Amino acid sequence: MPSKNSEIRIMVLEHLHLLHFKNHEDSDLAFGASVNCLVGDNGSGKTNVLDAVHYLCHTKSYFNPIDAQNIAHGQSQMLIKGTFARNEQQEQVSCAVERGVKKVFRRNEKAYNRLADHVGRFPAVMIAPADSALIQEGSETRRKWIDSVISQFDREYLTQLMAYNKALNQRNTLLRYFAENRCWDAEALEPWDAQLVSWAVSIRAKRANFVERFVPSFLDTYRNITNGAETVSVRYVTEVGASEEVVYQQWNEAQNDDRRLRRTTRGIHKDDVAFDLGEYSIKKFGSQGQQKSFLIALRLSQLAYIEKATGVKPILLLDDIFDKIDDKRVQALMRWVTAGEFGQVFITDTDLGRIPSMFRETGADVRVYKVKAGTVI
Repeated sequence: MPSKNSEIRIMVLEHLHLLHFKNHEDSDLAFGASVNCLVGDNGSGKTNVLDAVHYLCHTKSYFNPIDAQNIAHGQSQMLIKGTFARNEQQEQVSCAVERGVKKVFRRNEKAYNRLADHVGRFPAVMIAPADSALIQEGSETRRKWIDSVISQFDREYLTQLMAYNKALNQRNTLLRYFAENRCWDAEALEPWDAQLVSWAVSIRAKRANFVERFVPSFLDTYRNITNGAETVSVRYVTEVGASEEVVYQQWNEAQNDDRRLRRTTRGIHKDDVAFDLGEYSIKKFGSQGQQKSFLIALRLSQLAYIEKATGVKPILLLDDIFDKIDDKRVQALMRWVTAGEFGQVFITDTDLGRIPSMFRETGADVRVYKVKAGTVI
């Protein structure tokens, strides 16, 4: 879990250059160390700036994982380049994408051999309307969430997860081969089972430990946002046993199902995270306002957890925060954001004066950027 770092370091994105990224033909932006507000009409390109920051921190878009689809229409390539300051040192990060060519990600002009090596170096957390997928969609979306958080501070976890998914794909390929050729060879599965079981037990333990430590902070954050209006919870849901012996037994018992369905039916790839309102699923019984408050609390607690684990204040990206949440709660959130608990903040809004006015009331250092048709003024 969290590192023993006693001194929290501030990380700041000082400069951002966008070339043929979505609707930004050629944009250069210099940012402040505190709050940066991007204001403009819907479709102007303000959210794309936040997504570019997410790209540099996470090696991919928050909104569209297909790199080529983020290249501006009519162009063959795109470039995102940023300058980060941390510990009084500057670091250059860039992402170049060309249609039909492998993405190139560089740090200080040196290309990564594996994108996974970049994960966690420049932590950032996005809060956006698209977060509703965490509640509305299936378990795969929530697994990706918990995996992305833990991977920010635990490289061993990311390595094990990637190895597990690769071996799982090989095992499933073998199961399909058996079905297509009407044969069965349990011994051929054993090498894959031995690897998968070991990784499954380790990943299960790390996920369970994360949720256990994450929940208290999440509950406090939710109460602060809603003034304790209702009771919520986050639960880790898994059928995977806590020991290799138990998991081996579970997989042996599932062999008939695996053979019939042509895929591995047990494992951590079936895990879920339950989001509850009282005793019931917030998906079924929560209002839009309750769900939005839940998701904001989830993301802010994620940010705080990563900060404790890495010793670095992550960048906070707030996209269209007024979506489905009232002004009163937004004002409370803005006061909290500028109270010194957070590092650099980027926020978008369609109202030119609303958020800057809220921030000025808190005495925060605020920079405002007007965005129109992919141009930042």
